Amino acid sequence: MALAKAQMLVPGLSIHDAAPAEDEEGLHRLALWILQRFSPLVSADPPDGIVIDSTGADHLHGGEGAMLDAIIGRLAMSGVEARAAIADSWGAAHALARHLARSTFVAERGRTLFLLSPLPLEALRLPVTMTADLRTLGFRTIGDLHRQPRAPLALRFGPQLARRLDQALGEMAEPIDPIQPLGQIEARRVFAEPIAAAETIARYIGKLVTTLCAALEARGLGACRLDLLVHRVDNRLQAVRVGMALPTRDARRLTRLLCDKIETIDPGFGIETMVLVAASAEPLAMKQAASSLVEAARPDISGLVDTLANRIGGRALYRMAAVASDVPERSVQRIPAMAPDTGSGWPDHWPRPARLLARPDPIETMALLPDHPPASFTWQGVRRRVRRADGPERVFGEWWKRDAELEAVRDYFRVEDEAGERYWIYRAGDGEDPATGSHRWFLHGIFG
Repeated sequence: MALAKAQMLVPGLSIHDAAPAEDEEGLHRLALWILQRFSPLVSADPPDGIVIDSTGADHLHGGEGAMLDAIIGRLAMSGVEARAAIADSWGAAHALARHLARSTFVAERGRTLFLLSPLPLEALRLPVTMTADLRTLGFRTIGDLHRQPRAPLALRFGPQLARRLDQALGEMAEPIDPIQPLGQIEARRVFAEPIAAAETIARYIGKLVTTLCAALEARGLGACRLDLLVHRVDNRLQAVRVGMALPTRDARRLTRLLCDKIETIDPGFGIETMVLVAASAEPLAMKQAASSLVEAARPDISGLVDTLANRIGGRALYRMAAVASDVPERSVQRIPAMAPDTGSGWPDHWPRPARLLARPDPIETMALLPDHPPASFTWQGVRRRVRRADGPERVFGEWWKRDAELEAVRDYFRVEDEAGERYWIYRAGDGEDPATGSHRWFLHGIFG
């Protein structure tokens, strides 16, 4: 549409000059951000896309779906609206991300043709003129093209149409040219003869790690994340990523973590180049070993944490830490396994249950208001008579977080039934003023 016509149709239209160079620079910075945090193989896909090969890295983020949710969520917090898809090929992921009305989509393996068939021709990354000509001939979707013989189409439109269709269906390779940050620390090995045996790959991994650790030590750094890039003779590129909880230059540990991933590498007809990159590195100062004559050495479990995190994913490995909050469900948080102590502690003036329910469970009670514990309560269809009780412990709402908690209170009781089981229950409200709560009872925890 002409600018003058647009201004006439929309009074006060905001107009900005296009800046393709700045857009490309911003896309490159975004690709670098994804490279450092999510996957070792990332490339910009101008004008508005980024292509990611997540093979060998998605397990560190809890799987493909969780990784996409993390990417889209972090972009949304930065004010960037995006959509993402994972499929068997670059072309299929490109099409699904742009032509499905979903923020994230993970395609099932082997169903590429079924998913792409109803999509429009524009999803194949064809020139605009070619798409227009195809529509003139009656083609509307990718499925329409796939059902037609290839020879007449190739004669009319050239090889590009068939190539794009084969790339989208995964029948033709489309290698990614990954970006490389400036100044990254890496070790490279080019082989005169391609290698394929797992033992040979493991041996050269050890040599690459030794070289990389020497380069890290020269700069006073420790590796937090390593990427092993494997270039095959058929021009395919594979990657393996391992992460560490703390910066390290321990060559034996890093070699072991990488060798555990050898089974995920498909050497094909042979590997001609291996590159080991320190994707993330932090300062690591030399430390003097503690003397057993002065103090007992603290056990170092970082190696165990690294092994488990690279096998089951970093999100599945965590520890609990206290949060400065009197509301029980807000007084705990998950932190990385090797994160430093937060300095906060749980209140010790009242006992806390060994098991805290994720959500308080409603119960039916018989109790005298306002300060008496219940004489009995029914939970999960079983009526329990209270033999002993202690309380109440009053917990006030956090009015600075939500206005609804300005007057809200809870009265907690520790109760013991006739079988000796002890529970942590509370009443929502003070038992008198309806503004303080619903006066319903809930079970929130179980004492061991």
